[in-house]
Amino acid sequence: MAKSKEKDNKGGGTIALNKRARHEYHIDQRYEAGIALQGWELKALRAGRINFGESFAMIRNGELFLHGASIPPLISASTHVIAEDRRTRKLLLHRNEIDQLIGAVERKGYTIVPTAMYWKGNKVKVEVGVAKGKQEHDKRDTEKERDWQREKQRTMRAHNT
Repeated sequence: MAKSKEKDNKGGGTIALNKRARHEYHIDQRYEAGIALQGWELKALRAGRINFGESFAMIRNGELFLHGASIPPLISASTHVIAEDRRTRKLLLHRNEIDQLIGAVERKGYTIVPTAMYWKGNKVKVEVGVAKGKQEHDKRDTEKERDWQREKQRTMRAHNT
């Protein structure tokens, strides 16, 4: 019985969030994609070693790839494998989802931005968003709105106490 409880606690955790993407883009649609990883990369992700902020997704030859995500190898990683921490990783989506992404990028001028990486069961998933870039005044408006919401919450808490 103890083993089943341990299994339930492992899955479903967030590995990394791309906060910069939420700040710099209006994210319209989100897709959940699998990612092709090597064994040493999974071990490094379990240890929480990833730099996800500079990453972006790109379509090449009808396939989706993740560029710029850095997964530094663990010291205890296998010695017979040459670990490349910034390699291009393939994102796994259904054909019709990739076709929708291609249409949004080529016709409508959107960008594909990875927003989160998380565990789903024992698999790693990447959430990619179809996004448009924000301009400077949009970023300021978002920041003002966030500050207002925070101040409103503080006032409500002080009033209720």
